[in-house]
Amino acid sequence: MMPLTLAGVGEERIIRKIGGKPQVRAHLENLGFVVGSAVTVISTIGGNVIVNVKESRIAISREMAQKIMI
Repeated sequence: MMPLTLAGVGEERIIRKIGGKPQVRAHLENLGFVVGSAVTVISTIGGNVIVNVKESRIAISREMAQKIMI
């Protein structure tokens, strides 16, 4: 397992685990980051990550991306 920040652009990966406090995990799940779902990195800008998850394009901070393990 590795954090989402280490995934290459264009790679589709499966979410294995979501870390952090319960509020953070709930927020990420509301955005569509659910264990077992696919996520694709679209681009990285200044450490922040833009991803495709469940047919949606979402930008998240580096800190949030570090909590998503693939």
